[in-house]
Amino acid sequence: MSIPPLFRCPISLDLFTDPVTLSTGQTYDRSSIEKWLADGNLTCPVTMQRLHDLSMVPNHTLRHLIDQWLLMDPQFDPDHIKSMDPDFSLATLKNNLQSQEASFTTKMETLRKIKALSKESDTSGICLIQLGFFPLLLQLLFGSHHPETRLSAQGTEIAEEALNCLLNLSPSSQLGSLNMLKESSSLASLLMLLDQGSMNIKLSLCNMVEAISSSFETKDLCLLLGKNRTFLQLLVSLLHQSSDQCASDAAIRAISGLSNLESNRGNVIREGGIDGLISYLSNPDRRHATRALTTIELLLGLESGKMALISNPNAVHVLVKMVFRVSDHDGSESVVNSLLLICYDSLRVRKKAINAGIVTQLLLLLQSQSSGRAKTKARLLLKLLRSMWSEDPSRCNLQHGLVDS
Repeated sequence: MSIPPLFRCPISLDLFTDPVTLSTGQTYDRSSIEKWLADGNLTCPVTMQRLHDLSMVPNHTLRHLIDQWLLMDPQFDPDHIKSMDPDFSLATLKNNLQSQEASFTTKMETLRKIKALSKESDTSGICLIQLGFFPLLLQLLFGSHHPETRLSAQGTEIAEEALNCLLNLSPSSQLGSLNMLKESSSLASLLMLLDQGSMNIKLSLCNMVEAISSSFETKDLCLLLGKNRTFLQLLVSLLHQSSDQCASDAAIRAISGLSNLESNRGNVIREGGIDGLISYLSNPDRRHATRALTTIELLLGLESGKMALISNPNAVHVLVKMVFRVSDHDGSESVVNSLLLICYDSLRVRKKAINAGIVTQLLLLLQSQSSGRAKTKARLLLKLLRSMWSEDPSRCNLQHGLVDS
């Protein structure tokens, strides 16, 4: 079988026999790099950085992984196979994942070993990917559940470990494998895990959805998920999950990613996305306020988004309170623009915004270090509200002179 690029020395292009790592972090075969240095070269061949330290550190991890890879070759010396630790054989790990007969204990031990390897180093993770573990883990997660069965306690444990392994690997080059979720049976398994799984499972699945939404290779899958009402409802329900902030944070990232596709926005709104985002922003422990605000701004590009926001009794108050509380410029610009969009066509919304203290918030923003764009939008909103100041200046709680700021 062909040698994976990671197992080839960058100098000789042959399989590593004695890999060593230089101070630059690059790995070479000992004989090749020693010859390079003996020829008077004092730079790293790959990075061309000058080597102030000529020491070489044996790369035992890479050597071990190459040995395990060689075990996959049926033509490899069987005596060498006998000398290896059978409990640490990658071939055994793969067989355990694929086997329908493997016990729960065996599956869990296998997943723990894979997780340990995936966390050990980037090299280990890449080798696991090259050896096909990513699609195997996906198959274990989404290819072995009957959509009408309930998730058992053992199934929950296996799913948690498998998702941990997948997220540790998180290879952008392998995201196409996630397209298996376009199959109805795999999608049903995803929905079951998102519905019945533990909070750890739900958090991990949200992280996976975020990855799906970020890749052109999985764009069709992202569109498919954005059309699934049950899937969107389950994600939105996590936004209301005030008891587990990590899960709601992950849900924000997933819904934000899905909403980046224009075709998904109407569906997100229809399944309660706006109410979920406002509920998330109402939580004082929110960590991704800016992302929630930029997503709301995107959804307000649709008339249905404006109607959903105006219909929410807490939305205007929550957004007004966020004007001067967001920690970055993008968040301030998004919230002011969102308020501008809903205030423009509605006198009732303008009154609610003023009663919630919007004028004071905008003036504070204008005196802050916010971006020029955010301040421009703030001035536009103040101008829109000016007619109401003249009708009843006392409602603004402003001292004389601030109105003209």
